[in-house]
Amino acid sequence: MEELEPSELGSQDYWEGRYAQEIRNFSSHGDPGEIWFGEDIVDRVIRWINNWNLIEKNKKIVDVGCGNGMFLIELANEGYTNLTGVDYSENAIKLATEIAQKQNLNISYYTCDILQGLPENYDIIHDKGTYDAISLSENAKESRAKYSESVYNSLDGDGVFILTSCNWTQDELDNYFNEKFDRLAIIPTPQFKFGGKVGNVVTSCVYKKKS
Repeated sequence: MEELEPSELGSQDYWEGRYAQEIRNFSSHGDPGEIWFGEDIVDRVIRWINNWNLIEKNKKIVDVGCGNGMFLIELANEGYTNLTGVDYSENAIKLATEIAQKQNLNISYYTCDILQGLPENYDIIHDKGTYDAISLSENAKESRAKYSESVYNSLDGDGVFILTSCNWTQDELDNYFNEKFDRLAIIPTPQFKFGGKVGNVVTSCVYKKKS
């Protein structure tokens, strides 16, 4: 698996600056900021969780690299009650907390670097874009290994790990996580057609721990 070229999107300084600007925008005119990969992707993931989870709304769910926290806000609006967001950007956590408080939602947010481990174990670990950012960082190979180990250690035995990526294909994700995880499902995402071939704009895979 070839590594990607490092980018500013893989640096913590970039995200601190990005979310500092989004805090200012939210304070001045209530704009919560961008929903990465679009609302459609969020809706598709939540529909999958609803179908898998059935009526159990108290599952422990963590959003890794939660950013402005909009994914968790959508889950809260669906009735989920045990929600945690973590991000290594202090400004992201500040923004997410302010947005949730304004909507009177009880969501826990913590500044936490996934590479250093998660604070608890969870039924659902969700990541939309954080693995991509790690893949664009310096020392990406080492960091991706730490990421995989951290997710594995913090996922309950019957839990699921939901990963959405715009940098890696389904086969690439399957091959990388194959040592610790089995793919449980693929969440359909928007497709495009080019040169007679059909591809996906982003990939959403659901994994379980190997038994």
